[in-house]
Amino acid sequence: MQPSPSASGHEPSSPGAGIHVSLAELIDIRHRVREVPLFSSPHRRSPLVGLHHSKLRGRGVDFDQVRIYQAGDDVRTIDWRVTARTQEPHTKLFHEERERPIYILVEQSPRLFFGSGLAFKSVLAAQAASLVGWASLSHNDRVGGLVFGHGEHHEIKPRRSKQSLLQLLDRLTRANAGLNADQNNDPDAFGLALRRAREVLRPGSLAVIICDERALSDAAEQQLTLLARHVDLLLVPVFDPLDHALPAAGLLRFAQFGARLELDSHDAAIRKAYRLQGEARTVRWRRLADRLRLPLMPLDTQRDLIDQLREHLSVQHPGAHR
Repeated sequence: MQPSPSASGHEPSSPGAGIHVSLAELIDIRHRVREVPLFSSPHRRSPLVGLHHSKLRGRGVDFDQVRIYQAGDDVRTIDWRVTARTQEPHTKLFHEERERPIYILVEQSPRLFFGSGLAFKSVLAAQAASLVGWASLSHNDRVGGLVFGHGEHHEIKPRRSKQSLLQLLDRLTRANAGLNADQNNDPDAFGLALRRAREVLRPGSLAVIICDERALSDAAEQQLTLLARHVDLLLVPVFDPLDHALPAAGLLRFAQFGARLELDSHDAAIRKAYRLQGEARTVRWRRLADRLRLPLMPLDTQRDLIDQLREHLSVQHPGAHR
């Protein structure tokens, strides 16, 4: 269960602000793409490039040239034929593939219809999806995706067109507008979305997974593991601080699947158990990312989206190739 929106006492200040998202707002996010280098440019290499080595060598990049091996180069890119011919180590250089299919899986389910800070989790997820979409187009990639949750799946085929992205954002806005606190979660929605991604995505694609932090079940983790064998993944779990720790604020109301519960948050044992559950979810995402050598960018509803992405990109992932 999770606190209902009224439990936090910290809803966004103006009525409706941060609770639902409009299409105009998602379109306006295109102006902020330059503020965060999600993808490489001729003058700047993004930390998202080459974050993990694929079994399909060169996936997502095109061969550029061969040069003499230098200290710090990845030994897995050594060109053994040239090395044998010249009797001097040479390494292959690659440049990032153009028009790469980028598939954005973004959740809009009732469990995201909650927030205690700048925006509800559902709004933050939509904003992140929009930013990735506009960044993809500006990088000349094909963009599409899947909006899932509450029994609905809306899919847009990746294309290098503004119209395709606008279709995805429109579907996202409609799903967001339909959320309310009285809906039940679909426990199979995330798994179905991941299975669909496995069916339609080809090697060399990038799947950006934007979902509630609570979505990582055993079945979902298995699906992500299978998906990571064929495509690159970027994991973006969305959370609210109240998902991790209860304030000592007296009676708090919880709601899920139509059931309602009140807990005395002054009870230290209850707060500890709740905190440990939140920590366990965080650890599980980190272990999954480390095991699969994937970039992990958790997003907090109480912080600005751009600021958080900048921080994530400034920290080199352990599986990254310099």
